[in-house]
Amino acid sequence: MTGDLPAPHPAWLPDEAFRAIGSRRVLLRADGLLAQTVAHEVDRAAEQHGGSLHHQPARQAAPHPDGDDAEGDSGATDGSGAADEPRFDLVLALTGADDLPEPAVMVLAELDRRSGRDMLGAEGFALARRGGVTVVLADGPAGLLYGLFHVVRLGEAAFGATLPIEAHHPLTARRMLNHWDNIDPHPVMGQVERGYSGGSIFWRDGRLTPDLDRVRAYARLLASIGVNAVTVNNVNVHITEAHLLTDRLGDVAALAGVLRPYGIRTHLSIYFNSPVTLGGLPTADPLDPGVRAWWADTTRQVYAAIPDFGGFVVKADSEGQPGPFGYGRTHADGANTLAAALEPFGGVVHWRAFVYNHRQDWRDRTTDRARAAYDHFAPLDGQFAGNVILQVKYGPIDFQTREPVSPVIAAMPGTRLAVELQVTQEYTGQQRHVCYLGPLWHEVLAFEPWGDGRTVAAVAAGRGADNGATGFEGGLVAVSNVGDDPFWTGHPLAQANLYAFGRLAWNPHLDPAAVLDEWIDLTFTPAATADPGLLRQTLHEVMDDSWQTYESYTAPLGVGFMVRPGSHYGPDVDGYEYTPWGTYHFADRDGIGVDRTRATGTGFTGQYPQPWAQVYESAVSCPDELLLFFHHVPYTHVLHSGKTVVQHIYDTHFEGADRVDRLRSRWAGLAGLVAPDVDARVRERLDEQSRCAQEWRDQINTYFFRKSGIPDAAGRRIH
Repeated sequence: MTGDLPAPHPAWLPDEAFRAIGSRRVLLRADGLLAQTVAHEVDRAAEQHGGSLHHQPARQAAPHPDGDDAEGDSGATDGSGAADEPRFDLVLALTGADDLPEPAVMVLAELDRRSGRDMLGAEGFALARRGGVTVVLADGPAGLLYGLFHVVRLGEAAFGATLPIEAHHPLTARRMLNHWDNIDPHPVMGQVERGYSGGSIFWRDGRLTPDLDRVRAYARLLASIGVNAVTVNNVNVHITEAHLLTDRLGDVAALAGVLRPYGIRTHLSIYFNSPVTLGGLPTADPLDPGVRAWWADTTRQVYAAIPDFGGFVVKADSEGQPGPFGYGRTHADGANTLAAALEPFGGVVHWRAFVYNHRQDWRDRTTDRARAAYDHFAPLDGQFAGNVILQVKYGPIDFQTREPVSPVIAAMPGTRLAVELQVTQEYTGQQRHVCYLGPLWHEVLAFEPWGDGRTVAAVAAGRGADNGATGFEGGLVAVSNVGDDPFWTGHPLAQANLYAFGRLAWNPHLDPAAVLDEWIDLTFTPAATADPGLLRQTLHEVMDDSWQTYESYTAPLGVGFMVRPGSHYGPDVDGYEYTPWGTYHFADRDGIGVDRTRATGTGFTGQYPQPWAQVYESAVSCPDELLLFFHHVPYTHVLHSGKTVVQHIYDTHFEGADRVDRLRSRWAGLAGLVAPDVDARVRERLDEQSRCAQEWRDQINTYFFRKSGIPDAAGRRIH
């Protein structure tokens, strides 16, 4: 890839979103690198919108006014403080700062009375409005950075009537994005594996990109939604990328230098056999003393170059990647060797649990890919070092449109767990289809594995034990969906998925519809359109139920896949049915679905705790949307909805394709209300979604009509 890249779309941080802050007088009382970032953001906004920034160190008294304050106001008004203090509209300050203005003192005292300061931590902040002044207080500069962007989200609402004090803090400590970027484009997968937004923003022409400004803009977007960790290379580590650990470490350090001012720690995906390929050792056996010494020495050099380095991400013994099995060792052995090297520096190992037999015999119905992660890892609970985080995909297969929650999440109380989501839409339309994933993730994070109030989100936050606190803090991780496309995400509306991941990782209890509202308000500011009400209504009509719409015209009732092998785009009902990948639907003339029961199937249902083991075991109690994931049933099986399985397939596929056409018409009604480039790209993608939805409809309906011989009760055309 050569030549200049177009300037990126501002996404949810257009200049107009900063008007409320930029038009006011702001006091910042904080020190350090992140405080400088806050100052830069406020100063930039003030230059555009006419306000001003007054940045003072935290441990030095603020100066008295010199008579030339904004609007000639040399004294306090509206309760902003004593008569000799300057008038500010917004105060951003560390709680330990000296001589805070009176409104900030009032908020701090109230926070102390409520013991709210104990909740803030290194990244939290408190927000209130007192005496006509909006106050953001934090114990650390990261909290001020996140507090600033929260004020941006609120806009003018942050400067209206008195705001009750609110304490905000992330519910998960590590909110991480994994990039699947290659330095050298892979001959099959390309530069960004499973990426649908162009090339890498980090790597270009076999080296570090010269456009670090775009990386900086990306870091700014991530900081605004609370993401605090990033891996900069693919989990499938190829030979060029393996060298990032050693002789190309300077490239990683350069990226870390750009990410650091936004509170983002850099992590690296590493190749398990690096002691052999990079170090020249005869073995990568994790229990070999020479191998352990090599990892310790190499890690020491990493931290010498990047003192705040986050740690390693590892895909081992999975889909052809080497791992400890090659040396007769366990995953715990492999992870703990890396953990020992990282421990002196406070680093962590994210060890992915995506391990399964990818050379399965399709004729053998006893082998079940869904069982694999649990079978491999649950017996190792309690054997992983304290700085190992087992990274578990939210479902037991592979980011399908509908899967049950992975039983591993409930099975390892003695291990730190991170739940992995996929922002890049590998199986949900590849950013050519509108598919807002916030509702899917909210459903996953709110799932109660034990049926007693403890949720997936609580497990990721380290509060999954019976007493509510395990101390095994993990986090939420997602595969990023950005590239060097002008709109970052290919489809402009797919930006909402990246936004939603960050917000839900910060607070999994947020309403996805409210999160979408935030994104709409920031991205399509009212000043940018002639009819903000119509724009908002249309965006909700297009996006609110888009996940369910996509599900309706693709694989039904939780059966999964049915996509074209390799590309994973578009329908191919039997594409994987006779392959080694273990992603089968077992449709025949009598029925469809995978029997995963204990009574007659693979026994997968037994990996769940009660009540779900019993709920999923019975076709009577199993939720309709997961029926074919757990059961092989006749086409005439009657769902809870009252429809038969085959009629449900017909109805949903006709209705889903029709719904896409209606949404396309609704978007066409916005002509002139959004920027021409955004409008053109969305129209193009909706045209493709409509074409593809019809293809799905016709192939799925025809396939099951021919398999079952049962006609559509509504008499619609099936080919």
